[in-house]
Formats: sequence, C-alpha cells, structure tokens
Amino acid sequence: MLELSEIYNASRVLKGVARRTPIMFASRLNEEAKVYLKCENLQNTGSFKLRGAYYKISQLTDDEKSRGVIACSAGNHAQGVALGATRNGIKSIICLPAGAPLSKVEATKGYGAEVCLVPGVYDDAYAKAVELRDANGYTFVHPFDDEKVIAGQGTIGLEIIEDMPDVEAVIVPIGGGGLISGVAFAVKQLRPDVKVYGVQSEGAPSMFNSLKEGKRIHLDSVKTIADGIAVKEPGENTFNLISQYVDEVVTVSEDEIAAAILALMEQKKLVSEGAGAVAVAAAMFNKVPVKGKNVVCVVSGGNIDVTAHNRAVRRGLVKAGRDCAITLDLQDKPGQLAGVLSIVGEHGGNVLSIVHERNTDNTDVNGCMLHLELETRNHEHIHEIKEALKKAGYSIVH
Repeated sequence: MLELSEIYNASRVLKGVARRTPIMFASRLNEEAKVYLKCENLQNTGSFKLRGAYYKISQLTDDEKSRGVIACSAGNHAQGVALGATRNGIKSIICLPAGAPLSKVEATKGYGAEVCLVPGVYDDAYAKAVELRDANGYTFVHPFDDEKVIAGQGTIGLEIIEDMPDVEAVIVPIGGGGLISGVAFAVKQLRPDVKVYGVQSEGAPSMFNSLKEGKRIHLDSVKTIADGIAVKEPGENTFNLISQYVDEVVTVSEDEIAAAILALMEQKKLVSEGAGAVAVAAAMFNKVPVKGKNVVCVVSGGNIDVTAHNRAVRRGLVKAGRDCAITLDLQDKPGQLAGVLSIVGEHGGNVLSIVHERNTDNTDVNGCMLHLELETRNHEHIHEIKEALKKAGYSIVH
C-alpha cells in the first residue's frame, strides 16, 4: 500500500541526485488558461524517470544489489537505472526496444549499463528482461508497476504543491502509469480539490481503453511518435491507483503532439520528446477543462533524437498552417509557372520547393501538375493564397 510518508522519504533520498525542476509560466499555450510547465525535461538524465529508478535502487537489500539489476525501458527508465546502479556500485543490464532513439541507447551505455537491444516495442523488451532475470537471478527494477518507483515519481507531485500552492489542475503523460500514479496520489493526499488529468497518445491508448472497459486491456500494437509512452498494457498497481486518484484520462493525436513539441521549442526554448509533450498538447487543444484555471503540465522528458525532432517540428508546422503543400493542374504553356509564383509572392507566401510534372496519369495531354511547398503564416494565410489562385483561374487539385 502506497503511503505519503514513502514519497516524503523518496524526496529526502533524492536530494543531491535529482534536480528540483522549475515550474515555468507559458502564457501563449492556451489564451484561456494560465498554463505552467513542470520541466522534467531539464532533469538529470533528461527525464523524470531518474526519480523512481534511483529511489527503488536505493531501497534494495544488500543481497538484491549483489545480484545486479536488470530493467526494461523505452529509453528513459534505462538511463535512470543505469545512473542509479553505477552510483551505487551495482552492475546493470537494460533491455531496450531495437527501435529506441539512438540518443537514449548511447546515453544508457554512457551511464555505465550493458544494453540488450530487443526487436519490437517496450513490451517485447519487458519479456526479454524477465527471461534474463529468471535465467541469471538479477534483481528486476520495473519501470512503472512498483510502489518504490511510483513513490519516487510522486516527488514531482510534492514539488508542484509546494512550489505552486494555487494550482487547480495538473496534466500528466501516461504510458504504463507510474508517473501519474505517484503524482496523483501525492496531489490528492495533500490537495484533494486539485484535478489530475492523464494523457495518452491516440496510437497507444492502453490506459484510456482499460479505464473505459473497467479492466486492464492489452493492445495488439502501438504506433506513436511518443515512444516513451508506447506501452501495450498498463500495470496492475498503476491501473488501480489511476482508477482511484485520476479525474480523467484523454488522448491526443500525432499532429497535436507535434504541434506541442513545436510550441515548446518556439515559445519556451524547451526541447521535449513526444511523450513529454502530450500534457501540453492536451492543454493547447482543450482536451481537458482548463479554462480560467492555473494548470501545471508535466513535461516529462526531453530525450529525443535530432532527426525525430526535425520530423516532429515539420509535422507541427503543417498542423499550425506554417507549412503547406499545394498541387495545381496547369496547362503546359509558357508563363503558367510565373503567374502562379507571382500570386504566391504578392500574398506573402514563401516558396520552399517546386516539382513540375508533365504527362502524368492525372493530367490531359497538354497539361502538367505543379506541386508547391510553401512557408505560410497560418491556416487563414493558406486559404487567402488558394482563393487568389482560384480567382486567377488556376485549378487546385489539393
């Protein structure tokens, strides 16, 4: 049974190990609410996972420590376990999905762990870790379904209540549920009036579906840019705690996650991974009732590959109407391209790329397709440019 005293003990153990991360005001994320960010992306190892992993390892018996620890992870728990084990002089082996971001894999090795890459997703890495534990007698450090781990994550809830006593709602990402279980338990014990909302990706809604069904559901597959919360099945402890202490769980789309990553980078100069941005996405797109409230979004991690970040930013630009693609069906004759570009330029669009296709299956013998990628201000600007092209007699395919 999780107790508040355990979370306070975790807070004492973590002093000097985990940072007390800042709570930052983010005025433009939602004009109807006062949105604040609990910046766990600025945590040591780049994620909140250090808290639970380190506290769990600190509470192991001498016998458990002597056998070495093994863990499975989508990447962030791995770094927390590796750092915690190394600081305590313990051998660590981490099973990671083969598709885990390279930055997380290399960072885990850098903290002193032996890495075992497993084909598939987090759940496949979990199965491999259990297999190795049983074969070699290692001590297993679960990434979320463990009361000591949950207590460590709950220290974030203590910090939110202590640093922002006027908070009215807290929004937290959910993968397996360890983070929100600890945060919600701490918050509700201290301030039962504060709402706690959980957020999952539409591509990995294991806890969302489980709560709807009233029992733990195992997903056949997960697919999301938020790799840190791509979990097929929630934990038993976490399901029970979330059922009791979390007010509502919602989902956000891939485009909304990408838009949140972009907004954090542009507006607050913060790098967030997909999992870290889902709470912000929920606030930005009013997935939970935040109007007129003081809201804290937990930005749970910032460990994202540069290439993945680039793709997310690009998708976020499209979602925000800052990048658009227009295809026109033109007559293949002199002056057509110049006419189109003149209109785009007059209305303030910036051309990023042009592809001119003749004799496609979708055009007549004297026609061609013109594909434009434009830098634009917003969706209204895109509409303005398209309407100007139509008024000039050009045929827009899409």
